[in-house]
Amino acid sequence: MKVTTIMIAMFLAFQLQAQDPFLQKNDRTIEQFAQKITKTYNKQLALNGEQPLLFQKKVEEFLIREKKIRTNFKGTEMLNLIYKLRITETGEMANILTRPQFNLYKKIKPEIQPLDITESENFQGEGK
Repeated sequence: MKVTTIMIAMFLAFQLQAQDPFLQKNDRTIEQFAQKITKTYNKQLALNGEQPLLFQKKVEEFLIREKKIRTNFKGTEMLNLIYKLRITETGEMANILTRPQFNLYKKIKPEIQPLDITESENFQGEGK
């Protein structure tokens, strides 16, 4: 019984670490890019108090996840996963931003953080 309890506790500890952006492997370029993105948003959102740091850490967390997707997937599958990731990111920003800030964030996000278009996508219905 003790062994099972210890195993479950260890498993949960590893799961929590995997989701903590501070424990995820990070490189300086992602952190710098997150700072740049945060500054761009801040010009329009007027972040205050702890919001800039929370916003930056959230952006950084999702940039790390996006980098993993870009490394492991290609083409339409990669684009679909990034799209789902961006939806999740937008939802989590609601916990950091005020309602007016969040509404503006949703409006300006496609301009500041646009999705990619895969090379193999030809929109086959066009031109016919």
